[in-house]
Amino acid sequence: MANITLVDDDENIVASVSMALESHGHKVSAYHDGASGLEALLNDPPDLAILDVKMPRMDGMEVLRRLRQTSGLPVIVLTSKDEEIDEILGFNLGADDYIHKPFSQRLLIERVKAILRRAGLESEDPGETGGKALRRGKLTLDPARHECMWDGRPVKLTVTEFLLLQALAQRPGFVKSRDNLMDAAYDDQVYVDDRTIDSHVKRMRKKFRQVDPEFDAIETLYGVGYRYRET
Repeated sequence: MANITLVDDDENIVASVSMALESHGHKVSAYHDGASGLEALLNDPPDLAILDVKMPRMDGMEVLRRLRQTSGLPVIVLTSKDEEIDEILGFNLGADDYIHKPFSQRLLIERVKAILRRAGLESEDPGETGGKALRRGKLTLDPARHECMWDGRPVKLTVTEFLLLQALAQRPGFVKSRDNLMDAAYDDQVYVDDRTIDSHVKRMRKKFRQVDPEFDAIETLYGVGYRYRET
């Protein structure tokens, strides 16, 4: 069971989505505008947030932008828009998944399950706890706790960023193509392109450089992909 915060101003969607999630054992807290939703997410962080884009007082993209300043909790963005630029913006801001309205409850449940599984909050094996910590030079990744440390200092990563970095750090010096990284970080039902991977890597580098301005462990091989250089 996960604690899920749903922020959407459409009462019908709130009612139907809450019912679907609760029927699968999740606890749902619902808010009807972006400002109150953001306050709740910051004061009492859930396991997963589901955000609508068009909302009063503060839209979902602004909620996501402010949330990502301090939190890496998993986020699904909902939108009735059908423009590619909105999806790109959502991923650039750090969304973990993106669903267009109208959507089936079954699709939403599967996406929620996939993200919780990626975050280590749900697995097909009840005894699975996430695996051993990975150490590469100054980097320590602990999947069981979803913790990332660089030279002893914490770096807050989203679920997607954590999985991308884990895929790179597992084999230092070996190149991972963007397709390889997509497979490592995304469920089969989530479709992303090269620009999405590049955006996540850019955000990761920025976070590490806030901790260590000299950070250069993630190398870009133009036209090929990325690799982790152990420091």
